Amino acid sequence: MCGIAGLLNLDQQPASPVLVRAMTDALAHRGPDGEDIYTDGALGLGHRRLAIIDLSPGGRQPMLTQDGRYAITYNGELYNFQELRAELQAHGCRFQSRSDTEVLLQAWAVWGPAALNRFNGMFAFALWDAKERRLYLARDRYGIKPLYYRRSGKVLLFGSEAKALLAHPAGGAALDLPALMEYMTFQNFFTDHTLFKDVRLLPAGCYMAIDLARDDSRIERYWDYDFREPDEPYADEAEYAEELDRLFRQAVSRQLISDVDVASYLSGGIDSGSVTAVAASQLRNLRTFTVGFDLNSASGIEMGMDERREAEHMSYLFKTEQYEMVLKAGDMERCMPKLVRHLEEPRVGQSYPNFYAAQLAGKFVKVVLAGSGGDELFGGYPWRYYRAVVNDDFNHYIDKYYAFWQRLVPNSLLQPMFAPVANEVKGVWTRDIFRDVFHRHADQLTRPEDYVNHSLYFEAKTFLHGLLVVEDKLSMAHGLENRVPFLDNDLVDFAMRLPLSMKLGKLGEVVRLNENEPGAKTAKYFEKTRDGKLLLRKVMRRYVPDAISDGEKKGFSAPDASWFRGESIDYVKRVLGDKRARIYDYLDRSLVRQMVDEHLEGKQNRRLLIWSLLYLEEWCQQFLGGTQKTASAP
Repeated sequence: MCGIAGLLNLDQQPASPVLVRAMTDALAHRGPDGEDIYTDGALGLGHRRLAIIDLSPGGRQPMLTQDGRYAITYNGELYNFQELRAELQAHGCRFQSRSDTEVLLQAWAVWGPAALNRFNGMFAFALWDAKERRLYLARDRYGIKPLYYRRSGKVLLFGSEAKALLAHPAGGAALDLPALMEYMTFQNFFTDHTLFKDVRLLPAGCYMAIDLARDDSRIERYWDYDFREPDEPYADEAEYAEELDRLFRQAVSRQLISDVDVASYLSGGIDSGSVTAVAASQLRNLRTFTVGFDLNSASGIEMGMDERREAEHMSYLFKTEQYEMVLKAGDMERCMPKLVRHLEEPRVGQSYPNFYAAQLAGKFVKVVLAGSGGDELFGGYPWRYYRAVVNDDFNHYIDKYYAFWQRLVPNSLLQPMFAPVANEVKGVWTRDIFRDVFHRHADQLTRPEDYVNHSLYFEAKTFLHGLLVVEDKLSMAHGLENRVPFLDNDLVDFAMRLPLSMKLGKLGEVVRLNENEPGAKTAKYFEKTRDGKLLLRKVMRRYVPDAISDGEKKGFSAPDASWFRGESIDYVKRVLGDKRARIYDYLDRSLVRQMVDEHLEGKQNRRLLIWSLLYLEEWCQQFLGGTQKTASAP
């Protein structure tokens, strides 16, 4: 696990080692264990190392093949590298280290881009073919590891984080206004845009090939999700359960490979609890980490957000070495500058609890296991899917699901909100952005099951991907590698073919209600979170208490709806009440203040919008700097 950066001068001018090192130094937090650079004519590669596998100098990067043809800077882990190593040795390959980096490099030398389909792990890398004068940028199937790129004039810049690109003289920061509208609609990015103008995120499951001689580039997709209802189940439920159990244990075991200590996050939920249970059965004195919340100012459903009691019980059962941290309202404001600096572009909810969780774990270990992916793969959010389970056609489905996924600003207020920059965003149609997520997925939608699988595809491509980007940035901010056993290739393949009847309950009842009473409210089913992940819950009862496996889904969220009306109210008013705030150069100040006031007065729960506005203002101050006369100030 590391930080990578580099550049390719498309006019074939020699790459400056000084500039490559400046880009690499911007990622020092990702790799405190070593750094190096490599140049070959117009190419420069940089690397910051977080040593996990093969701690010797043999694992240093950038790494070259013995003949010098290929060079790589790589961030990630290949959990099947030992099997690949044996296969490559049968091809006649010889190895000089025990690292997975060398296995990846040799695999590319033998199989070329086809090697990507053989990798089971998380990765982002830049690989240079000196003979063909061609650069490849690649990212893992699910997008666990990020890779940013930007073409500025005659130079292509790339790196694990946008700040590496900004460290180059050609990489100045400006706000991408269409991306801002995308974010203010979905609280996420569904395209490859980021908040930084001209900075793109290479899509998951893709690689880019750049031919230096031709000054030509292309992006190729080598893998995508494919959720599909089987025509006939290949086994009964008991056999499916045994196969799920086998694959889950195999996935966790694969991801325990390390030359340093491995730990685990432990919330009060089924996913991290099951991962911890399997890991603890194979590792002695496993460390576990839990973040809870001070509930003195919380109310209503927020009182159930603290899961320390459940986590402590599981720690007792699994005999782990447990560490905990309690967050208070003031901690949100306290970490915001560091959070923005490391996260760069915000995604999927308020992320500061994740920052503190990684900070806690990073004090003790370099590797931590997380439960991410279980919900998205096994149907953990039934109240979402049920909102668009019976539809007239694909466009009807898009209309219904798009309305649900508008997270921050409703369509009716988007144009008024962006009045100060109306000309710059007049061509942005967020419904089209939403629809385009599906352009590669099956379009034969004839059954409710087809629409639910469409929703599972959408959430894996957008919600889960956003969560993975957040987890990478905030873990690496503390020199910590975040591993996700649910995103094992074999386990994902199994989940995508699992019959929906083994994921969701009451689907038939929801269908009948929609058919008999078109447009009827099915809220009582939306909230039945126990009706999701049915087979997974059944199998995980082998590892966690029944109260956990049968419990309701609880997101990792702080009670900041109350905090924003309590201890943090001064913070909100100070930042968003300032007429000089940079965010008002882009958003209508009077409308923003109206929406904030409605939350503070208890008329609307807009905690996510408020958090996003606070984040965006800090982003403007850090990356754009200074203040300007606001376009919408009264």
